[in-house]
Amino acid sequence: MNTQALVSRRTFTAGAALAAGALAFPSLQAQPKPEKTKIALAVGGKAAFYYLPLTISEQLGYFKAEGLEVEISDFAGGARALQAVVGGSADVCSGAFEHTINLQSKNQMFQAFVLQGRAPQIAFGVSTKNMPNYKSVADLRGKKIGVSAPDSSTNMMANLVLSRGGLKASDVSFIGVGTSAGALTALRSGQIDAMSNTDPVMTMLEQRGEVKIISDTRTLKGTTEVFGGPMPAACLYAPLDFIQKNPITCQALANAIVHGLKWLQTAGPSDIIKAVPESYLLGDRALYLASFNKVRESISPDGLIPEDGVRTALKALASFDPSIKADKINLAKTYTNEFARRAKERFKA
Repeated sequence: MNTQALVSRRTFTAGAALAAGALAFPSLQAQPKPEKTKIALAVGGKAAFYYLPLTISEQLGYFKAEGLEVEISDFAGGARALQAVVGGSADVCSGAFEHTINLQSKNQMFQAFVLQGRAPQIAFGVSTKNMPNYKSVADLRGKKIGVSAPDSSTNMMANLVLSRGGLKASDVSFIGVGTSAGALTALRSGQIDAMSNTDPVMTMLEQRGEVKIISDTRTLKGTTEVFGGPMPAACLYAPLDFIQKNPITCQALANAIVHGLKWLQTAGPSDIIKAVPESYLLGDRALYLASFNKVRESISPDGLIPEDGVRTALKALASFDPSIKADKINLAKTYTNEFARRAKERFKA
């Protein structure tokens, strides 16, 4: 009913003030209800800093604030998490951006829709115990290399390091060791000779002199040195048809992640310690925080996927994987910034 003619100037002014207040506080705005409120999300190695924005958004209740009930299943590595989505037991994957390119090369259309990390945060280290006389990548021939899980982003990083040193993936043995305590044990017990993994694991091994780092993408500078440009890392991605059928749900997921990214911009060490589960600290709070300080700049500030980073990812994959033909990949279909852009505006990220 149109009652505008009956509204006094004073009442109208009060209403305008309330409307302005609603704009100032996004949570007060009426948000359209997600098409799908229960979401199964798969992730590979949730305790790693690689996925810290996901953990923060979950622990601080940002998914619930968006009207979502997100059930997170944690797998040993990104490739296993991806299998859950491909197999239909999960709706969305929190994983490495480059999987969207790999999938498209196999005629499976997946799209990333919000970024968590703007650098891979992966370091490749050689065991100082098993290989004290290491000189070059050629020394890794015939050795056992630990990765979070075969075909995960840590494996891709290892493949890149090997190819630049003149070795093929078939010249070594890859062993899945996860991204937390199991990875530490595998290296310390001598089960593996080298490891490509994320933090806090790699910083813990590095600070105790247990690995010699030979390739490092935990900083923006290191990422540019390894990849020749920015390299998008952890993101939320899903089958293209899921995104097209559930745009409000995807917007809600992007909102929650960008809200978490915004919180991380100003969070101090004590805030991080309070927010993450105790088990993530791997028994060493000081080293955990030292690791966080090292990777902090690699966390995306606003969830947007950089166009030049997408090109870097394709170039890197095509350099060691002959099954990926760069001219056959439609990069525009591997990602969208539509949802992250709205979330960025809403949270002023």
